[in-house]
Amino acid sequence: MKKAVITTGGKQYLVAEGDQLEVELLKDVKKSVDFTPLLVTEDSKTKVGTPEVKDGKVTAEVVNPDVAKEKVTSIRFKAKKRVNKKRGHRQHKTVLKIKKIA
Repeated sequence: MKKAVITTGGKQYLVAEGDQLEVELLKDVKKSVDFTPLLVTEDSKTKVGTPEVKDGKVTAEVVNPDVAKEKVTSIRFKAKKRVNKKRGHRQHKTVLKIKKIA
C-alpha cells in the first residue's frame, strides 16, 4: 500500500490511495488537484524528498469544493464591568479524495 505525505494550507497530511480528507479551502480548484509529496512509502521502500520528491505526484479529486464547518463561538465577559462580547467564526474546507500516488 502506497502512502505519501503532502502539504497544503500550511499543514501536512499522511494520505493513502482512496482516502478522503478535509483540507483548508483551496481557491479556484478544478475537478482534480495535483500535489508534490514530501515523502513516499511503499511496503519497505521509502523515498524522502529534499524538500520534495522529484518525480513524485499525488492526484486528488475534488469531492466538495466548499464545505462550511460548524460555527465556533468565543465569549469575553467581565463581571460587574458591563463588558461582554460574543464572536463567531465558521471555517471553510475543501473535501478531497486521493486517486493516485505515483
